[in-house]
Amino acid sequence: MDVFAWIDDEALARERAGLVRTLRPRPAVSDLLDLASNDYLGLSRHPETVRGASEAAERWGAGATGSRLVTGTTELHAELERELAAFCGFEAALVLSSGYAANLAAVTALSGRGTLVVSDAGNHASIVDACRLSRAETAVVPHSDPETVRKTLATRPAGSRALLVSDSVFSVDGDAAPLAEYAAACREEGAALVVDDAHGLGVLGEGGRGALHAAGLAGAPGVVATLTLSKSLGSQGGAVLGPERVIRHLVNTARTFIFDTGLAPAAAGAALAALRLLAREPERAGRAREVAAELYGRLTASGLTAARPDAAVVSVRAPSPSAALRWAADCRGAGLSVGCFRPPSVPDGISRLRLTARADLTGDEISRAVETILRTAPEGAAAG
Repeated sequence: MDVFAWIDDEALARERAGLVRTLRPRPAVSDLLDLASNDYLGLSRHPETVRGASEAAERWGAGATGSRLVTGTTELHAELERELAAFCGFEAALVLSSGYAANLAAVTALSGRGTLVVSDAGNHASIVDACRLSRAETAVVPHSDPETVRKTLATRPAGSRALLVSDSVFSVDGDAAPLAEYAAACREEGAALVVDDAHGLGVLGEGGRGALHAAGLAGAPGVVATLTLSKSLGSQGGAVLGPERVIRHLVNTARTFIFDTGLAPAAAGAALAALRLLAREPERAGRAREVAAELYGRLTASGLTAARPDAAVVSVRAPSPSAALRWAADCRGAGLSVGCFRPPSVPDGISRLRLTARADLTGDEISRAVETILRTAPEGAAAG
């Protein structure tokens, strides 16, 4: 009996639906114009970021050597946590091995059986998985709907715990969550607010301090932020930010922190160098937003359907999964790398090209990207 025959059946079904995913190793140096990565500020190859990584590896070694509670916490990790918390406006921070691990840590450690977790329908897969692992009652509410959030929170039994979890900027369409309204609903109903600011850090808020800082919620007693070090900071890893007592609680209870090897020193060093660079050059955040607005304006003026960007993600709709895949391939053949989002990565089932509006793109590069996308657009991509 072939115990994995079902895998072949599922592979065939994916192929027929145009949903096959493949790995494409990239070279160290490429002629492709990159609008696919999450390197929003262009810092992953900045000399200071690279030097931060290399100097940390030279001093601390290639790996953290163990979990954070054993040998995996270095002075460098503590320094990064202090500066990250101060930059974003929170009491304390805890660095983990990825943004995925940070979301799992925050949601599972702050909920559990007897807790109501309310989750925005547009949330990232890491939040979805965190809700599933939390053992809490989870209510998925319509996207960006504060009134339904409030009503849902009000249904829980008196005295029980509750938290609302949401992305700050949703990774598919690049739209921002109504954080002020979400926070008001949480205050009214006595719930905690957990916000994944992966796509807000470095792009939104004063000098890129994030969406929560922009909304006046950074450091609020009932608010916790998660984020990644792999987007605007051009490194790798994740973090949870919040009140000191929340961070202490995570150190003692969050399984993806306790039982995981600490973040490699090179990644911590790179993130710290990038954070300091952003603090010195806050204009990078505004430039990323300007590039996003220009891409959106020029593409929609030419007839394509795109979501208005609230940060640095520009999402352009495609007629079908297979059309999106061909469109991305044609762009690549013309020298432009773009993201291609198809089910199940998109909650609404609509396939898209996903463009990253990097702060270091020149005017000529923006024009080249727009012209390439328009020239390769499939039939049915135009609005109306």
